[in-house]
Amino acid sequence: MAHPPLEGRSRTLVTLALSLATFMQVLDTTIANVAIPTIAGDLGASTSQGTWVITSFGVANAIAVPITGWLAKRLGEVRLFLIATLGFVLSSLLCGIAPSLELLILFRVLQGALAGPMIPLSQSLLLQSYPPQKRAIAMALWTMTIIVAPIFGPILGGWLSDNWHWSWIFFINIPVGIASALLTWRELRHRETTTVQLPIDKLGLVLLVLGVGCLQMMLDRGKELDWFHSGEIVLYGIIALLSLSYLMVWELTDHHPIIDLSLFRDRNFSVGVISVSIGFMLYFGAIVLMPLLMQTQLGYTATEAGLATAPIGILPVLLSPVIGKNAHRLDMRVVVTISLLMFAVCFWWRYATFNPEMSFIDLALPQFVQGIALAGFFMPLTTITLSNMKPQQLASASSLSNFLRTLAGSIGASLFTWQWEHREAVHHVQLTDRISLYDDTTRQALGSMQQLGMSQEQAAAMLARDVTRQGMFLGANEIFWLCAILFVVITGLIWFSRPPKAAAGAAPVVDAGH
Repeated sequence: MAHPPLEGRSRTLVTLALSLATFMQVLDTTIANVAIPTIAGDLGASTSQGTWVITSFGVANAIAVPITGWLAKRLGEVRLFLIATLGFVLSSLLCGIAPSLELLILFRVLQGALAGPMIPLSQSLLLQSYPPQKRAIAMALWTMTIIVAPIFGPILGGWLSDNWHWSWIFFINIPVGIASALLTWRELRHRETTTVQLPIDKLGLVLLVLGVGCLQMMLDRGKELDWFHSGEIVLYGIIALLSLSYLMVWELTDHHPIIDLSLFRDRNFSVGVISVSIGFMLYFGAIVLMPLLMQTQLGYTATEAGLATAPIGILPVLLSPVIGKNAHRLDMRVVVTISLLMFAVCFWWRYATFNPEMSFIDLALPQFVQGIALAGFFMPLTTITLSNMKPQQLASASSLSNFLRTLAGSIGASLFTWQWEHREAVHHVQLTDRISLYDDTTRQALGSMQQLGMSQEQAAAMLARDVTRQGMFLGANEIFWLCAILFVVITGLIWFSRPPKAAAGAAPVVDAGH
């Protein structure tokens, strides 16, 4: 049974409650990025292992998204939202008190799985609370929380890590989540949606969890175990390949597929999903890599790294409402093209300027300009992706798009950190080959350091550290160069889609682009 829209104070409180939950969930995807070196050091792990804190959350979150629709129909949207929000609070507490990296990753998996339903349900419940003519305003308010959270995430995560303890990046979810759940229960407990006992694709779910889980384990563990020279990595690879291959065959024949692959028959959906997945993989990989580069090679504190990365959220706050308001007048392919080209420009900018002597403004300025790209990326690409979907296909299409985008982000984080370390090792060998006691430049460098009071051993150690540092920057710059090229390639792909037709005043279904 459809409930009438809310009015006045109740609608305001529901908007606040759902926005708090969305803000908390999106904040949690970025707040840990700048704290990874601190977390890894405190728990006795390498920085590379510390990135599992991000990828484990992302994979679990991605897997949970496709089953959100089924769970919502079985339990009711309000009840599922409350379970997910309170579960998120409990798992945040467990993350904060985790005594080891292994337990922290386990609790992050739990947190990511519980976070899966929160964003799609907050969007759905919010739209149900507003009359049709005001739903565009509701979506604008909802989208603002998604855009603002990445500004505060790196700053807050850095400040808490430097001045308190990294546990507080998880503990701050507790009061926010409880407030959101209490307000939601108070205002929406009498507005539960109709429940239906639908069958679930159990085999599809098992294959999905097994395939995606083993794929991510292969990517995370591969860089430590020398990839396919390790029997463990070979096993992960075989299981992932067989599970995902069989999943694709099974989902095309099952009557209630957990992933509706038939949606890819639509050209706009295929182009949109491929573009947003590749684009988000490159974008998210970079926002994981950059704080690591700043803290390990430039000596930045977590707070300084957060302040340097946060400017990316400023321009989207200003531009996203303008794009949304004029969506019905714009060809979204043009908007996405401008966005992708701006991403390419910013990555090329980093490739050309990143070096060990760079200043804070050299780091922050490309981030600020990249905000133009971010503003024209998520909502326009979602409009293209869902433009030809029938009403009964929207939930499945949005879930599948969210699943692939979130999974791509986790893969990007793993690939970027692996490739960064791999290229550093290559450049380290190349640079070391040029260093010799028989080389005049090397002798002069060592002599200069010894004149400053260093012993011969200290001078040699300083030279070795500089070689490693140069290798890290060269490796990062190669990644930025490749990203710039790939963004240009995606720009050509987007023109294979047909121009979407948006109705004036319509509220677009927005993927949560964190």
